Amino acid sequence: MILAKTAIKSLLGNGLKTWLNVFVLSISFVLIIFMQGLLEGWSKQAVTDAVAWEIAGGQYWSSKYDPYDPFSLDSSAAAIPPSLMKEYNAHQIEPVLIASGSIYPDGRMMPVLMKGIRPDQNLLTMPTQSLKGDSTEIPAIIGAHMASQAGLKENDLVTLRWRDANGTFEAVDIRIASVFKTTVPTTDNGMIWLPLENLQNMMSQPGKATMLIKDQQLTTVTVPGWKFKNQTELTKQTIALVRAKSIGMSIFYFIFLFLALIAIFDTQTLSIFRRQREIGTYVALGMTPRQVQNFFTLEGTMNALLAILLGFTYGLPFFIWFAANGITMPIDASSFGLPIADKMYPLFTPKLIIGTIIFIFIVTAIVSYLPARKISKMNPTEAIRGKVL
Repeated sequence: MILAKTAIKSLLGNGLKTWLNVFVLSISFVLIIFMQGLLEGWSKQAVTDAVAWEIAGGQYWSSKYDPYDPFSLDSSAAAIPPSLMKEYNAHQIEPVLIASGSIYPDGRMMPVLMKGIRPDQNLLTMPTQSLKGDSTEIPAIIGAHMASQAGLKENDLVTLRWRDANGTFEAVDIRIASVFKTTVPTTDNGMIWLPLENLQNMMSQPGKATMLIKDQQLTTVTVPGWKFKNQTELTKQTIALVRAKSIGMSIFYFIFLFLALIAIFDTQTLSIFRRQREIGTYVALGMTPRQVQNFFTLEGTMNALLAILLGFTYGLPFFIWFAANGITMPIDASSFGLPIADKMYPLFTPKLIIGTIIFIFIVTAIVSYLPARKISKMNPTEAIRGKVL
């Protein structure tokens, strides 16, 4: 305790230079928590939205379905298994039929994925109610990004062309019943959602589906001919994308941290050089070089303590406000294929805050220790005389 008090007293004796070091280090502390909290919030939001819009409690995939093989897509559907018909009728299982096609807005061709789903489904946030209707035209819903790319809007007619299971090419005009906005690119980009029964008839695949979406409350069972994908498997790529984007965001706070640590290293080096007589006196009074070395390391580490206290003073209201009100994104990130909402809410967990505090203390202690190692090489008599190291 006495050693700590002496270290703080010596540190504060450096005046303005100490507070400049502490201020820059506190900015690094606040930025690390804020940026990591933003990434945690983004990751949680991306997973939550993916579950709400396309995953629910997980998906059963037809054993023939491979999302990375477009050539086998149209032949990958399978009959809805009899063992799940009870759940199907109770809307605890929602079949989705996927097929490739193309649309011709304004005379130009655009490849699309057609996805058929029941209009009265209630497992997904998808506004499929718009697929209901008695019109002779087939209704379709598309995402805002898809609408922008194709130049389509609500009530527009567009020609849809596809090849059915028999290899016959067909075409029909569909009407855009609704344009929805989502943060999940895989439900928007290049997708056209149609009534399941219509798509089954178009593809000559009655009663078939490519995947089955499961209610979150429904127990997972083994179904022959189908492979189950849980939420963790289906959101793995989304989380990996968020983590990949976090690397660039981390550069900013590492620059501030680097500057702060360089300043602390410089301050400690000059302090040891200036206080050689004081060091020699400590050793002459019975302190070992190791104890004096630890004293200067502790003194440098106190920069971290002051920085954390200062950071919390102005950072805590900052964190609370953004966690409650969120951050409005300046651009629409859906055009880049990123799962980012219009407003993001940072997530500041105790694990994040405590982990950042420990990290700041460790790196500051290391930087403070490096110049303090010279003390072990000092001769006490020469130090008292003020001889240069």
